[in-house]
Parts: sequence; structure tokens; C-alpha cells
Amino acid sequence: MARKLEGKIALVTGGTTGIGLATAQRFAAEGAHVYITGRRRVELDAAVALVGNATGVQVDSTQLNQLDALYEQIQGTHGHLDVLFANAGGGSMLPLGEITEDHFDATFDRNVKSVLFTVQKALPLLAKNASVILTGSTAASAGTPAFSVYAASKAAVRSFARNWILDLKDRHVRINTISPGATRTPGLVDLAGPDAAQQQGLLDYLASQIPMGRVGEPEEIAAAALFLASDDASFVNGIELFVDGGQQQV
Repeated sequence: MARKLEGKIALVTGGTTGIGLATAQRFAAEGAHVYITGRRRVELDAAVALVGNATGVQVDSTQLNQLDALYEQIQGTHGHLDVLFANAGGGSMLPLGEITEDHFDATFDRNVKSVLFTVQKALPLLAKNASVILTGSTAASAGTPAFSVYAASKAAVRSFARNWILDLKDRHVRINTISPGATRTPGLVDLAGPDAAQQQGLLDYLASQIPMGRVGEPEEIAAAALFLASDDASFVNGIELFVDGGQQQV
């Protein structure tokens, strides 16, 4: 059976752990050469070793000069991009009344500014029929205590996709948002702090809120990202694909 991304060039930002790493592995297994970015060299090198057909570039996606250097490298080596998964981001929890300017700026820099310029600076490299995937979150569609700034930043990401498909309608570039629900990643369990029992308690609580009765695995989000990246989704444009075990449908 033909691999779905045979010969394609893909970029996964924030590809060293969790959903990004699982997606980079899946893209490579389906025939793509995958560029992976991350902020920490040790984790980046380890991810490249796991992915195999990959190039690691140390990038903080909030730093525009580092994005420029990344795209210069891709341009010089491969000349184009077929798939862009703008996945780098994250956030922390603070309730209204305790939100600081630093908290707001850091969250919107990581989740909104970085996504905007990751995509905008990629435009000259995007091939005809390229697929751009943005990482949203179910948090943008429902209330979560102490998570309003993160949720608002992911709502902005969702809005980007709706508008950019109009800006790029003559470029034959698809832009979609994938919105994972609770997924067993380091970024999620770290919200509970370093205590293993508290981390498991968080996972158990989240699982209780999901119709399927469990949290997701990074590989399940990666499978959905592969669909959006591949020609299987050739007429899918501007959607928000929830991969959340049904949580946002009830």
C-alpha cells in the first residue's frame, strides 16, 4: 500500500514531545522527510533519533529571526514545504483575579503570535496543494476554571483558520485546525505538578468527563493530523476537527 506522504516535505513545530513528536513519527512513517523544531537541543536530538527521516532545528517559535533561519534552511535544502503543522505552544493556569501581564503575554506569544508568523513566513515555501494544520484545543469551546487566557489564545487560533482560507484561496493551500481533547502528554500531566498521584488524579478526572471514558493518546491525535495532511483531505478546508472522545459533542 502506498504511503500517504511519500516524498513530501513536512514541518512540525514543537515536535520534541507529546502530540508533536507522535505526529512527526507518523508523518515520517508515511514517507515524509520531517523537520522538527524545539527549544531544547537535547530533547530535539532525541526526537530526531526517534523519528528517523528527520532534521532537527532548534527554534523558539516566538522569535521571528529564528523562524527566518528555519525557513532559510528548508529553502536551501528542499526548496518547498508540503505540510506545515504549527503545533508549538502551551500554557499554564491562573484564575481571573490573579492573571498577570506576563502570563497573558507569554501565553499569547506562544499560541497566537508564534502561529501567525510560523504560517506567514512559510508562505513562499508552501507548494501547490500544501496542507497547513493549526493546533487548537477543546478548551477554546468550553469553560475551564483558571484556564481563560489559554482558552482565549486557542480561540484565536481557530479564528485564524477561518480567515486565512480566504486570504489563500488562490494559492491552493488548505488550512485546518485540529483540536485535541485531554491527551496523555507531558504538557498535560505537568499541569498537576510533579506528584505522580496528583497527575494520575488529573487524568482520572478528565477521563470521567469524556464519553469514551478515557483520555486520548498522542498517536490518536497524530492519526487525525495525518488525515488532514494527506490527499485524503483534499476537499477539507477551514474545519475544526475535534479529537476528544466526544467531549465537546455532549
